[in-house]
Amino acid sequence: MTDARSTAWDTYSQSKPQRRKTNARGETTWFNWTQYPDHGPGAGELMLNPGDRVLDLGSGAGGNAAHLAALGMKSVGIDLSAKQLDKARERWSDVGGTEFHQADALAYLQDASTVFDAIYSVFGAVWFTDPGLLLPVVHARLKPGGVFAFSQRPPVDGCYGCQASYIPRGPEEDPAVVKRWDYEPDAWTPILKEHGFADVSATVLAPPPGSRRTGTLFVRGVHVPKRAGACIESAGRRRGAA
Repeated sequence: MTDARSTAWDTYSQSKPQRRKTNARGETTWFNWTQYPDHGPGAGELMLNPGDRVLDLGSGAGGNAAHLAALGMKSVGIDLSAKQLDKARERWSDVGGTEFHQADALAYLQDASTVFDAIYSVFGAVWFTDPGLLLPVVHARLKPGGVFAFSQRPPVDGCYGCQASYIPRGPEEDPAVVKRWDYEPDAWTPILKEHGFADVSATVLAPPPGSRRTGTLFVRGVHVPKRAGACIESAGRRRGAA
């Protein structure tokens, strides 16, 4: 797969080192939703159990996907960048239960037959795919009660909807223009509910104490079958009460 986007992300991958050998707690695998090391919530947000199937949309160098596999899940990561996938396969070759594929998120979900127990994206493909196209196929590939969650940078004040990112491609080439979708937390909630998700939460996680940098937008929802129709929210509340 070679197009402007995959080439751009290949170039971007060169600026990103491999994940540290261990985190602050001495763990060799871990889950990180934010752009800061050893900060923020963990894999528990996905509500998974050993043996569950989970999909990472834009898995990059594979650290989060490998952690879930180490916990006993059947973990699939997809990414547009062949170089990122090479990093993932090299670093996590000794972790069983992982699969990494080069694919566009929307095309992969449209063609997939697997139903996943959770689907997530950490600064990944959800940020760079039109939610009006992506959310229906995410919903179709999640089991009832499955979690969909993603994180990305919060939007720049006043810059909402489809925006442009410029990704370097090389010294002799113009940057690639990559679209991204930015909304405030209050906007993401009705968007997810419209596409069949309940118990939706959308918030900006604060950066580490003492940091003047930006926080992390974190959005999470639970799949409810479309046939539930207008009862989506009440069904979600019943599930939470159970």
